[in-house]
Amino acid sequence: MLKIVVLVLVAGVLVSLFAGLYFVYKDKGNSTRAVKALTVRVVLQGIVIAILLGGFLFGFITGRIQ
Repeated sequence: MLKIVVLVLVAGVLVSLFAGLYFVYKDKGNSTRAVKALTVRVVLQGIVIAILLGGFLFGFITGRIQ
């Protein structure tokens, strides 16, 4: 379950990253869409890091290969 959540969030990060790149080239600095897309990316990445750290601290993710 944790893997699926993390993979969906990472996919969202990638979509937001490429959306920001697209907006940078399309708008040529006349809009704030790129800033909003990259803000969404940073927030999603923070959530991914928090989930991974929480999973490791609570024992859902082990530190060794099984």
